[in-house]
Amino acid sequence: MDDVTRISVTGDRPYDVLVGRGLFDTLPTLVEGAARAAVLYAAPLKQHAGQVADVLAAAGLRPLPIEVPDAEAGKSVEVAARCWDELGAAGFTRTDVVIGVGGGAVTDLAGFVAASWLRGVRWVPVSSSLLGMVDAAVGGKTGVNIAAGKNLVGAFHPPAGVLCDLDLLATLPADDLLAGLAEVVKCGFIADPVILDLVEGDPAASADPAAPVLRELVERAIRVKTEVVSADLRESGPREFLNYGHTLGHAIEKNERFRWRHGHAVSVGLVYAAELGRISGSLDAATAARHSAVLQLLGLPTTYRADAWDELLPAMRIDKKARADTLRFVVLDGLAKPGILSISDEGMLAQAYLAVAAA
Repeated sequence: MDDVTRISVTGDRPYDVLVGRGLFDTLPTLVEGAARAAVLYAAPLKQHAGQVADVLAAAGLRPLPIEVPDAEAGKSVEVAARCWDELGAAGFTRTDVVIGVGGGAVTDLAGFVAASWLRGVRWVPVSSSLLGMVDAAVGGKTGVNIAAGKNLVGAFHPPAGVLCDLDLLATLPADDLLAGLAEVVKCGFIADPVILDLVEGDPAASADPAAPVLRELVERAIRVKTEVVSADLRESGPREFLNYGHTLGHAIEKNERFRWRHGHAVSVGLVYAAELGRISGSLDAATAARHSAVLQLLGLPTTYRADAWDELLPAMRIDKKARADTLRFVVLDGLAKPGILSISDEGMLAQAYLAVAAA
């Protein structure tokens, strides 16, 4: 096993996030006392899910492999219900465990299945994607999508531990790795500007699974998130800042029927949120412009269809940060100084959209 970095989430339900290589053998220590382990995975991760199942079996557990649809297609109530049926048929008890092997979507689904089965059993995400490592796997947010929008049904259910095995990043398509970097860049703007310096200093290494700089980016982004969720598990305060760029991003995902990668949508959302900050007077023009510059260095999208505004605004109105008829956006009051901007002026919202509107 390679050297392992242990990053702790504190609070009422503490756990560790392990970052390193060859981490599968650490799984049995996280699931002591379990007799059964459901291993949720999508088809592209079947081989790795099998390796996880073998490790668990060698430790005396009975693995239950459950294949689910890949990506956002797996994050549905119907898929969750099928998983519940399989847990019931296998006789899963409260001492058993659910393990999600995959990216952000499988992680969200596995956590939700665990949160809802017998009102909560242990779960462990084995994250295979950059997006999962720096976002979905950390913080205990679980959920599925419904027709009205993304992640509108779910629960807060912290895991027993998180495995971020960097070897798995080599299995990712290049676009998926880049999509995860959007969440890393977000962490740079809201809390750790060194992330931005690293990306600007070597964009190619930032997207190289074997490069030390990518490991540093992963660890820095995880530390940003663990610090926030340790203080605010249920998103009643500072945890909202982690939604920087997500209000428009989620609306784009819904509008695209989830065919866009989450990170690509968030990338556009970051540019939009920066422009909102600029025109509201909270953010200087140079920092706003830096958003597009950093994201473009990585090859991430910074624009969306100009004719889509009338479809995006209604989707943003059901964002979980909204209150009555007022939309609330995370904006910056300066680099690494996030705040909340409440807006009911549709004119200002439309004006900001011009910054991301593509011909």
